[in-house]
Amino acid sequence: GKLNPTFSPCSTGKRQSPINIQRNLTVHNKLLKPLTRNYESVNATLVNRGYSVGVRFEESPGDLWINGKNYTLQQFHWHLPAEHHIEGQRFAAELHMVHRAADNSAVVVSMLYHESKADPLFSMIMEGLKHLGKENTEVPLGTLNINELNRRPRKYYTYVGSLTTPPCTENVIWIILGKVMSISKEQITTLDSPLNSHCKKNARPCQPLNGREVDMYDELN
Repeated sequence: GKLNPTFSPCSTGKRQSPINIQRNLTVHNKLLKPLTRNYESVNATLVNRGYSVGVRFEESPGDLWINGKNYTLQQFHWHLPAEHHIEGQRFAAELHMVHRAADNSAVVVSMLYHESKADPLFSMIMEGLKHLGKENTEVPLGTLNINELNRRPRKYYTYVGSLTTPPCTENVIWIILGKVMSISKEQITTLDSPLNSHCKKNARPCQPLNGREVDMYDELN
């Protein structure tokens, strides 16, 4: 927050992310709807920002609908280790899928990973990662099939927070999927290698909840 005046919410904000999700403090919200997404295969580019590696879409890959509002997927990127905790547990990695509406409001869908088997989505960009250079380099991926992300989760957590990198803008809707996915040790190493030496661990610490409510959707209950 002290790096730049426009980054002040990182220090002074009361609705910051990530957080530690404690199940016994979540609210089972019956008004929440199933997560409705419609993604298609489009041209994508692998990008190394130095502090994170991600995928940028060259055209709209599809949308997410929340409360009747349309949010378009713009990019996704990874954090090593994961930023959000569940019951104090930190996972090996976290994928952030960043969506924006026409009014620039944001929704981030998060997927947590433990270290185990290879992740199929990640496997599609492994070859590109091997050719990715250092900070501010890009590798065209061609058509990326992200249809797998259309699967409807049975469970998710949601709360209002912020971006986890400067300027830490608040009023971001977070959706953390309940199912923890798996990623292999090789995939973690490949994802880590292009990052700047001081950004190898690019996860922000958990922030105070400050009275915010964390809601849970569970289609089985």
